Amino acid sequence: MHTSPSGGSDASLTVSDMKISVLVVDGVFDSGLSSVLDVLRTANALRGELPEPPPPWQVRCVSPRGPVRTGAGHLVDAVRPGDVAAPDALVVPGVWHKQPTPLTAWVASPEQLPVRRTIQGARAAGVPLAAACTGTFLLAESGVLDGEPATTSWWLAAEFRRRYPQVALDETQMVSRGSDVTTAGAAMAHLDLALCLVRDSSPALADLTARYLVVDARPTQASYSIPGHLARTDPIVSAFERWVRQHLTQPLRIADAARAVGTSERTLQRALDRVAGVSPLRFAQQIRLEQAVHLLRTTDLPTTAVARKVGYENATTLTSLLRKRLGTTPGQVRRQVSDRART
Repeated sequence: MHTSPSGGSDASLTVSDMKISVLVVDGVFDSGLSSVLDVLRTANALRGELPEPPPPWQVRCVSPRGPVRTGAGHLVDAVRPGDVAAPDALVVPGVWHKQPTPLTAWVASPEQLPVRRTIQGARAAGVPLAAACTGTFLLAESGVLDGEPATTSWWLAAEFRRRYPQVALDETQMVSRGSDVTTAGAAMAHLDLALCLVRDSSPALADLTARYLVVDARPTQASYSIPGHLARTDPIVSAFERWVRQHLTQPLRIADAARAVGTSERTLQRALDRVAGVSPLRFAQQIRLEQAVHLLRTTDLPTTAVARKVGYENATTLTSLLRKRLGTTPGQVRRQVSDRART
């Protein structure tokens, strides 16, 4: 991939153009960057379909060091932030770091100081900020998320919460809006982030762009998270997760669970809050719903039988929780499986 600083657009700037700077660094996540550029490019191409189109987007890749290499080694042309006019928004894509320890070391490193200063300068100038996936760590490390609601990659939430306790994190959200700062979740949430930028100018154009790119509405990351992955980051949470799975069909009593894993209810609550930002009851619900979705996808059991296998008395309770927590229903889960089988 060899991208021009303008994101591939040769159109000259007009007074009404929306100027978007995409802050890129060495190791930027290829598909994340491409998602942002492609959504905005597609929106520009589709503007003419609307009777009253919004202004076009003029997109530039910027970097304090000039051209950069992506995580896959592709060259991205980029200009220095000071060499272009102040943008109407600064977007920070994620970088290719899967593990929290190297990621936090990277965002706090002296090498990334120019990047953090670019973010801080944009915030001080009143430029709206947006970031997705691991790019949210760059915002948080720069201090611009302090006191703000935010989301991040669900599998990095425990480390984010530990390192940035002053941020109001809710990793179940696909996109979170604060005061002139927008964050999005893991990897492909770059699509949701870019569509959010389009929607700010024109909801109709955002919907049209999503249709052309075949992007479904995904308001939550909850259906993608894996409780077992989060549990492995803490021995108390890990023990609680195992206990819940071993007692799925039984009523949940937090006092019994805490006693079984050798801790107090208060300590268990603190561990779950630190790791997952939820109560023991909510974490147990996540495990039960994960298993319920698995059974709905892989068996022909009636919904009532599935509900009882995961600790709920009836199908109504299970359906209500699936709709509230995951934004789906038993019927929708099974239709998705049927649709995939037909294709």
